Amino acid sequence: MKLVKKLDQDFVAAYKAKDEIKVAVLRMVKAAIKNKQVELGRELKDEEVHALLSKEAKQRQDAIVQFQKAGRADLTEKEKKELEILQHYLPTPLTLQELSSIVDETIKELDAQGMQHMGQVMRTIMSKYAGRVDGKELSQMVREKLS
Repeated sequence: MKLVKKLDQDFVAAYKAKDEIKVAVLRMVKAAIKNKQVELGRELKDEEVHALLSKEAKQRQDAIVQFQKAGRADLTEKEKKELEILQHYLPTPLTLQELSSIVDETIKELDAQGMQHMGQVMRTIMSKYAGRVDGKELSQMVREKLS
């Protein structure tokens, strides 16, 4: 089933169940998807929807950090609930061990010899594992292994 259809079905179910937080999150996601479709002039592929969901999840993570710094526990909890809903639709992220072995394999596969090959290693991994890898973690790990 296409991810957009699943989001629509879950939106209707949450609306009927009067789950206000889930309805609000899914409404926002549907609006973001619609905006992107209008911008591109076509239907989105599942990978593009995953990228949109990842972006929204990242925004929630950043907001959680900011609200914790400001001592706003109420808003932190709201953002955590929204993040949990978004993560339900995202592919499971790679563990640090999995990521480490993938970086090692990719470096060996590309015969990367130093920092000048960092971009090539990053692009290869990000394209293969889109939505499952945090760019910051990957960048740090690749940098450590290539230096």
